[in-house]
Amino acid sequence: MRQCHLLNINRSGFYYEPRAETFENLFFMRMIDEQYLHTPFYGVRRMHAQINAAGHAVNIKRVRRLMRLMGLEAIYPKPNTSRPAKGERIYPYLLDQVKITNSNQVWSTDITYIPMKFGFMYLTAVMDWYSRYVLAWQLSNSLETGFCLEALEKALAIAKPDIFNSDQGSQFTSRRFTDRLESSGIRISMDGRRRALDNVFIERLWRSLKYEYVYLHAPENGRNLHDGLEKYFGFYNKARLHQALNYRTPAEIYFKS
Repeated sequence: MRQCHLLNINRSGFYYEPRAETFENLFFMRMIDEQYLHTPFYGVRRMHAQINAAGHAVNIKRVRRLMRLMGLEAIYPKPNTSRPAKGERIYPYLLDQVKITNSNQVWSTDITYIPMKFGFMYLTAVMDWYSRYVLAWQLSNSLETGFCLEALEKALAIAKPDIFNSDQGSQFTSRRFTDRLESSGIRISMDGRRRALDNVFIERLWRSLKYEYVYLHAPENGRNLHDGLEKYFGFYNKARLHQALNYRTPAEIYFKS
């Protein structure tokens, strides 16, 4: 759509149209999503065994396809023998032994699968590590880089971090994404391949979001999901008390530090 192109808006985000799947596959994807929150080290074989142990006959090829569609892979220590695709750049993890003492010192980002009643979408967010404040978020019905860049631009309109951390997903290793960070003088940090704790704060955000909103309300469509996320992130930033923040809100910490 020409208007979306001129405004630099991701079409999938503009329409909020969910990805379609059969009801049966959506049921299995919901099971996989909930299990993955508890056991992110489960690969295809264990996830397949888990679903069958729950009394659902499903073949391993389907589980593999659904996990790939959801963007999920097992997290476990593994020698890094993979090479980035052409045009992608991998950066070292910069946050070992780093003490986080103020807002905008470190931001991080990630993507998660969001189930809905009649389909699913992908969500990305940019979070400040020190305060847990969610600076920006964006929905898409595909895993293309565009919606991640949109979230980044929204966050950079608020402030700029010293370090930006992500995983090694193709969205974040793409030249479009890394060039945008480097052009702003931001140092880039990337998690070790399949390491569980490198981006732990945003993983906790996904867990809270899903158990406190998504699983409770089962959004019916993309517009319903967008409106619900807008309310949830407002609550998360400005009203939800965090134990790790001495029962203060992320907004209180972010704007006062």
